[in-house]
Amino acid sequence: MGKSRGQILYAAFFCYSAVNTVEHIQMRMQLNIKVKEMMNKQTTKIDIQLLKATGKMNGMWQLMTGFRFLFLCAIFSLGISAIVRTGQFLLLKFVVDEVFPLPHLLKVIFFYIAGFGVLAGIEALFSFVKGKLAALSAEGIIKRLRNYLFDHIQRLPFTYHDHTDTGDLLERVTSDVDALHLFYSEQAIEIGRIGALFFFSLIAIFCIHPLLCIMSVICLPFILFQAFWFFIRIEKAYSGCQDQEAVISTVLQENISGIRVVQAFSRQDVEIEKFNREILEKYSRVKKLVFFQAFFWPVSDMICFVQTLLIYVIGGWMVMQGTITIGSYLAVMGLVTWAVWPLRDLGRMIIQASAAAVSYSRVFSILKEEPEKSNGKTRRSYAMKGKVEFRDVSFYYKKGEMVLDNITFTCNPGYVVALVGPTGSGKSTLINIIPGFYPYKSGSIRIDGKELSTIPLHELRRHIGIVEQEPFLFSRTIRENIAYGAGDGIGMKEIEQAAKAAAIHEVIMDFPEKYDTLIGERGTTLSGGQKQRIALARTILKNPRILILDDATSSVDAGTEEQINRALHTIMKGRTSFIIAHRVETVMRADLIVVLDRGKIIQTGTHHRLIQEGGLYKKIFSPQLEHSHTFPVMATHAIR
Repeated sequence: MGKSRGQILYAAFFCYSAVNTVEHIQMRMQLNIKVKEMMNKQTTKIDIQLLKATGKMNGMWQLMTGFRFLFLCAIFSLGISAIVRTGQFLLLKFVVDEVFPLPHLLKVIFFYIAGFGVLAGIEALFSFVKGKLAALSAEGIIKRLRNYLFDHIQRLPFTYHDHTDTGDLLERVTSDVDALHLFYSEQAIEIGRIGALFFFSLIAIFCIHPLLCIMSVICLPFILFQAFWFFIRIEKAYSGCQDQEAVISTVLQENISGIRVVQAFSRQDVEIEKFNREILEKYSRVKKLVFFQAFFWPVSDMICFVQTLLIYVIGGWMVMQGTITIGSYLAVMGLVTWAVWPLRDLGRMIIQASAAAVSYSRVFSILKEEPEKSNGKTRRSYAMKGKVEFRDVSFYYKKGEMVLDNITFTCNPGYVVALVGPTGSGKSTLINIIPGFYPYKSGSIRIDGKELSTIPLHELRRHIGIVEQEPFLFSRTIRENIAYGAGDGIGMKEIEQAAKAAAIHEVIMDFPEKYDTLIGERGTTLSGGQKQRIALARTILKNPRILILDDATSSVDAGTEEQINRALHTIMKGRTSFIIAHRVETVMRADLIVVLDRGKIIQTGTHHRLIQEGGLYKKIFSPQLEHSHTFPVMATHAIR
């Protein structure tokens, strides 16, 4: 009878396993289709307002929107794997109690060995599915987050970037995002695995004997209390480590970017000492973090060891008393191992989740920043003429510290306006307001009669070209740098025409790779004049209606300046131009000169008039005029 019962049970188990495997194959086929649909779908929207209204853990759950199905399927596979793992110990109990006493054990034992093999195969299969789905969901979540972060950073206002260290920003979008990736791919699913193993093992122990089940959860409150106690402290310590890591990244980024200055002034030892100080600070913070982590393990090990020893002793005593069988005792020993010791890992996962929570907070601090306002919802194109009017415009970076105070002047289409004044007078701030980099606080700025704040930023900046004192060039080819702002569909002919207008074409043709020459980071393989003229070519190709030149010739030699001035003469024809310059040869050709001091306009007029009038303008440029053979030229519509 025992043999018949065992064979029937094994046959039933084998049939169940076969059916379950077929169903699993069908489910995987359907799931693969669903996965492809989800991964191909553009799921780039993140509800920032919802994230703002939730806490850290709920916010991390909200980031999973669109990938929860995959994650829940991974949890389901994990649950099946845990059930099968529990089934192995129940099968062990049956084999010891029911099969071993059979008279013909060798005839049937191989069937049960095969049963263990089938269970192990099913567990491995569902563990694989769990790992694959968890990885897919994590990669999808992080891919979307990285894309959204990059897009969001591109749209943040200048005021944010002015007050944010580049190293800190890089640390948040790399290291902290990687910490979140680790949480979604491993830690979150591991917490689910531990929970499932504990739950199903506990049920199985309860079925064997309720008292043993109760004794198995004695350690649970202690483990959880310990985990959350460490969670609070490790979260704070990890946050300090990440903040210091951002400081180190900033120091490193600044040092590498300014390595020429460091070496030119022989400041290597000073910079090394500075870097060592920051590294020592990071070391002291990491020591504190490691202390908490190291202290967690012996405490949790002691709790789990005492719990396991207690079950072994009580279980052994119950076997001796005949309360449970030897098979039940062996099953309980295995189940307790998978119920108690994973709780130790649960504590570890909770502690590691604190690091993910800190990283989420650091990433969210970027996401919660408001992007710059587009100033309009329509994408209708404007035929801009270029008339710019300032009416009582005021601006400040910090309240109470006025940078521009009641600025009023008019620039007609095609006119050249020169902004003159001492350092800190507000010249650069004024030209940065025109493209909408900073919103003016009061007054009115009109372009062709339209209020600047009502013109969509993308449309406004499409008509504005900027050449800075230190132009930024990307680590790409010369051709790509010149075509950068002109959009798609620009041919080589147009690029060469722009380069010729900027007096840089012949220089480019002397390079071995010509227009395909790769420029080093920030244009370090080019001279200052070459970089400036490539930037001019980029602006010419954009064909803007308003041109802004921020001291474009101050850092080049006289010969290069003459070449750039000829290029500027070409590019300014027919365009409204705002120039900041400190050389009289450039300023005197302007139609209108605006003299600023401490954020206020103190003089306006042409060069000839302002020289006769005297004041700050004459004081600034008289030394240059005394040593110059250039006659004061009233300007100026001649350049159009």
